[in-house]
Amino acid sequence: MNIVVCVKYVPDAQADRTFSDSDKTTDRSNVAGLLSELDEYAVEEALKIKEAHDGEVTVLTIGPAEAADATKKALQMGADKAVHVKDDAIHGSDAGATSLLLARAIAKLDPQPDLVLTGMASTDGTMGVVPTMLAERLGLPAVTYASELTVTEGAVSVRRDGDLASQTIEASLPALVSVTDQINEPRYPSFKGIMAAKKKPVDTWSLSDIGVDAGEVGLGSSWTTVESFAARPPRQQGTIVADEGDGGQKLAAFLAEHKFV
Repeated sequence: MNIVVCVKYVPDAQADRTFSDSDKTTDRSNVAGLLSELDEYAVEEALKIKEAHDGEVTVLTIGPAEAADATKKALQMGADKAVHVKDDAIHGSDAGATSLLLARAIAKLDPQPDLVLTGMASTDGTMGVVPTMLAERLGLPAVTYASELTVTEGAVSVRRDGDLASQTIEASLPALVSVTDQINEPRYPSFKGIMAAKKKPVDTWSLSDIGVDAGEVGLGSSWTTVESFAARPPRQQGTIVADEGDGGQKLAAFLAEHKFV
């Protein structure tokens, strides 16, 4: 079974993130980047399927030169090879343009994947719409927010957990599935895996390699853009309730005043 995992290079969520003053895109200049944590679950699930059914796992990313770090982590975990689509014209691409780039890159793969896996969303924008956009472009059935995934002969079965109930959905292969952080526990790269990753193939493709014109992607061709942004206001000091024997009453009054109870 051939599996493609789409991964994203994102700014570290623990750092102070902001937008560039010049074009209002994510400012990556002073923030370390890494593999989106939610994508690690998709990589782990692909590796588990490979271990059960054999096959090959390819990780695919789009972004600047630093995005190679995202594929590097996936290769260290156990993926077989990587593809990195890199071109200056990609800068500023929104979800629609990103789905186009991913679709064209996947269409170039040989052989074509039986299964495309993604995280439920990226940890920077957290939009979560790219998986379904990508499935539409590829003409594949899409099953999102999988908390359990089972591959059978020619099909995939997925459990989705809602607030009040769970549902099981089956789709024929090839298909696209996005996974949640409930589906597994991603493995840490072993020393052996780290060393082996250095010898795994990584293909770097430009826009021309995947048949995308520069005018179709990037900030100028995206359907959505950031018009303005503002720094988060500083946190205000909280209210201190002194317990003088009536702390419970004061706390209840405070909660009632703010309509929490």
